[in-house]
Amino acid sequence: MASKPVRPRIVLAGGGSAGHVNPLLATAAHLDADVEVIGTAEGLEADLVPQQGYHLHTIPRVPFPRRPNRDLFTFPHRWRQAMNNAYEIVDGPPRADVVVGFGGYVSTPVYLAARKRGIPVVLHEQNALPGLANRLGARFAHTVALTFQSTPLVGKKGRTETIGLPLRPQIAQLIEERRRDPLAPRRRGARELGLDPDALTVVVTGGSLGAQKLNEVVPEAAQEILNSGAQVLHLTGRGKMIDPPRGQGYHLKEYLVEMHHALACADVVIGRAGAGMVAELSALGIPAIYVPFPIGNGEQRLNAQDVVTAGGGIMVEDRHFTPSWLVHHLMPLLTTPTLREDMAQRARRVGVVDAAEKLASIIMEVAS
Repeated sequence: MASKPVRPRIVLAGGGSAGHVNPLLATAAHLDADVEVIGTAEGLEADLVPQQGYHLHTIPRVPFPRRPNRDLFTFPHRWRQAMNNAYEIVDGPPRADVVVGFGGYVSTPVYLAARKRGIPVVLHEQNALPGLANRLGARFAHTVALTFQSTPLVGKKGRTETIGLPLRPQIAQLIEERRRDPLAPRRRGARELGLDPDALTVVVTGGSLGAQKLNEVVPEAAQEILNSGAQVLHLTGRGKMIDPPRGQGYHLKEYLVEMHHALACADVVIGRAGAGMVAELSALGIPAIYVPFPIGNGEQRLNAQDVVTAGGGIMVEDRHFTPSWLVHHLMPLLTTPTLREDMAQRARRVGVVDAAEKLASIIMEVAS
């Protein structure tokens, strides 16, 4: 009697934010393997991973202290604990065939444990500016997969491929539905959100936490936007609800779990430039005005650079984003259908819709 083929054991590491967890889960859905996930007990993965039916191992989140403080003295002990946990998980039994990392603090000890055990590492970098964990992992990874062509991260011992960002299943499904019937998902989304499916729709979002600058500027331009016949769906962020501007057609919500309904209706999006947002809007072919987060290392500006250079979006510095600037640049998009469609097509050319399948194929190839 023939023995049953043994499925590879693949360990995925990443967590803390949706930017790490969503690509991880999107990739996991395409793996023909026994999949386990390493994350933290505090991040979004604590809820999202079990919901998708995967076993979640947790290890401590151990960032290296950037300045002398109490954490500096406890770091060695906490780091040893994280490494011991990582060894136990990748060792199995059975031992992992491949370790796949999506960056973040949790990935660093997993990369090092895999290297020590001789387990091949595949990593995916979502941002145009790579994080510390993936810069470390790239030194010995079998394969480095990138979202953006411009990302300065090269695998020292393996191959480097630009594949795009693995999209959430809801977004991948939306893309497929729009191919079959562009109007059906729009009408369904409008019904769910109480919008007019026949009106031009501007979606404003600063993510789950919102963006104060967007919450201040866009309402001040509301009258001109509404006078054009467009409607606005403004997602302010949790705990950041604002007073509604005067006039019909300005819809306010703090947060939207079913974000794909909003994107199904969107003709133009105004928002920050997180890697996930840029990748999803590009894949969907939605023109956007990107206002990168002004604090930090500038990665959001770099995230949006490729699609903006291609003509699929407009980028403005946070300090230059004013009501007058917005009216000047948004109104042509709302009043000129050919301009809006041209920008949509240019965004679509940059967007990637099958990154999850590509990354899963790479992982399975390494596992074999």
